[in-house]
Amino acid sequence: MLRATRIARAGTWVIDEKSDDVTLDYDHRHRRRLRVTTRAGADVMLDLPEAVHLKQGDALMLEDGGYVEIDAALEALLEVRATDQAALVRLAWHLGNRHLAVQFCPGALRILDDHVIAAMVLSLGGLVEKMMAPFDPESGAYDHG
Repeated sequence: MLRATRIARAGTWVIDEKSDDVTLDYDHRHRRRLRVTTRAGADVMLDLPEAVHLKQGDALMLEDGGYVEIDAALEALLEVRATDQAALVRLAWHLGNRHLAVQFCPGALRILDDHVIAAMVLSLGGLVEKMMAPFDPESGAYDHG
């Protein structure tokens, strides 16, 4: 089994040195230790000193050389919009009050698909659209990685 003990952030590694790639959802892109199977079928053990949030284009640095590029999986999301900026801020507060992971986009918020939360947003006057997209929510105030 291949082993990766370091991460190279997107734009800091050479694509020509790419060995393979792996598609991971949001939950599996925030780990310290994880066994993954690459697109080509290789098993890789991610073994880091602490949990790291992996983003699209980052790479696992293999101990024996080469990089396994991270591809953010498409996930079932809700895109939340509002009639004006003040209403969107109010919706953001309600989502945060429920400790939901939120991705901030221009004029919209994205959360993981949840019919209960969708109903709440609609009841507060928000607009909800289901979509499939990579999910990369805000890390939070206490995540300094």
